[in-house]
Amino acid sequence: MKTKLSIIMLFLVVIACNKNASKKREKNQELFKTTSIQKKIDNLKDSKNKDIIVVAHRADWRHAPENSLQAIQNCIDMGVDMVEIDVRKTRDSQLVIMHDRTIDRTTTGKGLVKNWTLDSLKALQLKDGLGVPTDHKIPTLKEALELTKDKILVNLDKSYDIFDECFEVIMETGTQDQVLVKGAKRKAEVEKEFGHYLDKVIFMPIVRLHEAEAMEVIDEYMEQNPPIAIEFTAKYDTLQGINRFSELRAKGTSVWVNSLWPQHNGGHDDEEAVEDINVYQWYIDNHIDIIQTDRPQLLLTYLRSKGLHD
Repeated sequence: MKTKLSIIMLFLVVIACNKNASKKREKNQELFKTTSIQKKIDNLKDSKNKDIIVVAHRADWRHAPENSLQAIQNCIDMGVDMVEIDVRKTRDSQLVIMHDRTIDRTTTGKGLVKNWTLDSLKALQLKDGLGVPTDHKIPTLKEALELTKDKILVNLDKSYDIFDECFEVIMETGTQDQVLVKGAKRKAEVEKEFGHYLDKVIFMPIVRLHEAEAMEVIDEYMEQNPPIAIEFTAKYDTLQGINRFSELRAKGTSVWVNSLWPQHNGGHDDEEAVEDINVYQWYIDNHIDIIQTDRPQLLLTYLRSKGLHD
């Protein structure tokens, strides 16, 4: 009898230990998530540290359909800091992730996004980078934000004009601190059109350095309450504005430059980096601390080799 009682007691102890261990694992996983996203948020708000932020353009579209949930998950898995995704509105006023105005290039359907209902779009297949249909479906904004929650920062491109609807989804998913919106607009215009969101999400202006008023636009934004970051298009790598990047970072504003195509960066682009990865050194030398790329794994490899990314 004592033996049976001892076995039962031991069994109950084991069960209790397993439950405690399970709760501890869940708590640690939640802590890891919170710490991970908080570190990314803190890094975005710190222009003076050495860590360079990597943004994946349309997520990891080389290994999954662009703007798909799988492409976003790939970015999370490889340690990307932020995904750039595009928002469009359907005929029934639902928000979906789609870059083009039409669905012709990236899906098995044809026509304007705004002429399709969500249910109809969900019946289509997303195509990969070679135009081959896959099993992946067009995600809604809600699905994308639920996936990114507590894991990765999000740049909602093409969202400025429909941000009232976007913000409802952001609040519903609890991803407010993770979202960045940008636009090529003067400061007064942004304050008039977007002012009630400026203390709710991060807004980043876009400045095209080859345009005549570029220096004036920079000065406007830096005069009072400088933005967390400014995106620059550097069509030529000899443009005067590049010399101001160090100054801007010292004043608390990070510098974002795209490595996507040569017209963004004076020819120091991703495809050049495929041939010679040291092309990315140009960004480091010019005090750029946010890089949006079509080659996230390649860029991460380079930055990690330099001690500039975890």
